[in-house]
Amino acid sequence: MTPVIQIKTTDIIIFSVALYIIRILIRGRQKGYTTPLTGPPSKSLIFGLSRYLNSIDDPGKVMEDWAAEHGSVYKIPTVFGGTKVVICDPRAIRDFYSKETFTYVGTPLAKTFIAKVFGRGLLWAEGESHKRQRKALTPAFSNAAIRRLTSVFYDSSYKLKTHWDTELLNHPKGLVMDVQNWMNHISLDSIGIAGFSHDFGSLDGKSSAVVEAFESLGSTKPSAFGTIIFLLSFVFPFLNNLPTKRQRMLMALKKSMRDIADVLLERTRKSGAEDKSIIGLLIKAESANGELHMTEEEVLAQNVLLLAGYETTSISLTWALIELAKQPEKQTRLRKELLEGAGGTDPTWDRLMGPEFPYLDAVVHEILRMHPPLSETNRVATENDILPLSVPFTTADGKVVDSIAVAKGTTVAAPIRCVNRAEAVWGPRAKEFIPERWLGFSEDEKEKGDVRVEWQAKEKIWGEDGIPPTVREIQGHKHLLTFSDGPRTCLGKGFALAEFKAALSVLIRNYQFSFDDPDVKIGLQRAILPRPKVEGCDGAKVPMRVRRVE
Repeated sequence: MTPVIQIKTTDIIIFSVALYIIRILIRGRQKGYTTPLTGPPSKSLIFGLSRYLNSIDDPGKVMEDWAAEHGSVYKIPTVFGGTKVVICDPRAIRDFYSKETFTYVGTPLAKTFIAKVFGRGLLWAEGESHKRQRKALTPAFSNAAIRRLTSVFYDSSYKLKTHWDTELLNHPKGLVMDVQNWMNHISLDSIGIAGFSHDFGSLDGKSSAVVEAFESLGSTKPSAFGTIIFLLSFVFPFLNNLPTKRQRMLMALKKSMRDIADVLLERTRKSGAEDKSIIGLLIKAESANGELHMTEEEVLAQNVLLLAGYETTSISLTWALIELAKQPEKQTRLRKELLEGAGGTDPTWDRLMGPEFPYLDAVVHEILRMHPPLSETNRVATENDILPLSVPFTTADGKVVDSIAVAKGTTVAAPIRCVNRAEAVWGPRAKEFIPERWLGFSEDEKEKGDVRVEWQAKEKIWGEDGIPPTVREIQGHKHLLTFSDGPRTCLGKGFALAEFKAALSVLIRNYQFSFDDPDVKIGLQRAILPRPKVEGCDGAKVPMRVRRVE
């Protein structure tokens, strides 16, 4: 088998080089339009910096370092002499996101990947198709719909509590558990019931083909051949169809998700009941007339994507437990607020999402700021464009400009993690987990010289509501890029926030979380989405001591 693979690799590279020459001739006509930018030097004639970025666990950290060195806009050399423009300037990012689905669209590789794994649903669609699908889906994610689903999030959390209480019964000092594994179970069971009126039984020990497929992707290191094919696919997306090991795993993931979605869709159609789950509302869209109609393929694609969405919440919950375990005083403060404010009952959706639990809201949004599940957005310009800048910028040829030109066909990246943590935006302690930055202060607190007011003023991170004025250039939810912005802002944002808050409130009220080693190192494991892991552990595991709150 080895000689065949070597021949295929050689053929692919020769063919790719021929296409590359044609690509260079085309790019030559576009290159003069884009503003000349500085950036890190290439590490490879063929791969630029793409192979390097693909080989490290945390490319977001490297992109932060490059932004500090090269400024708020810079370029990265990519495969076969290509260039990616990285924008860290808040105003440029705001303008960029506002033009999504029309001026800026998904990259060819992303479109191929999404269509193959998730289907041609909302994530794949652009322009008018995207607008139509989003409008049809909006009722399924309205406040009224999520309000009805909040009890589901609590039910899954209490099912976990039942298991943990049994295990901890004779262990007053607690037990070390892989909390990430349990957060996967909470999230999958919640999405199953809320999304499909179906209990996957993950918390009861039932295996899930979806979770197994995701874990296989995260734990399997791609071969050298697979890595080369993946990198070349950024230029020639058709290579993504070659049967590499990674592609076979992706197809297994697709099959597991589509099989489940198919069965659940058909069951809901046949039941004819008034189903209040998301799948029930989607079936209504399938049978609707006019602009709210969705095809059967589109409905299936939305459900496949919904299944995959379990991963984002489980990652956020895991990060919350990590940060609160590392700073027990913040964990104690959150527990105090929840125990005193809840009054022995679970807060309703209105109380969870309202102003009644400010520190819970601060912790949740600080986690989303520090650890966004998606680290960057990549798009391709469909036409020549101008992006305005909030701060004047010096170009590679020494000119000071207040906007940059982007040529048609240019790949543009908004580095979400980098901007969420940028000191130029969030202040000198931007890379620290500080929920207090989200808390505003009253006139009484100002007059009394509240220590928090003094601290915020000293650190120059405060505004009227506790956040710095520089943050206001970012128009996303809570001035974060975590849920994206513009026409593609995350439709499931309210769902994710309600699930996150409900689950975290149950966990913190009932358990204390800590690391036996106070100097534990947390790394990242790359998969479809990067997951936290305790360094030295095999796989994306986060072992943590869990003990009951007495």
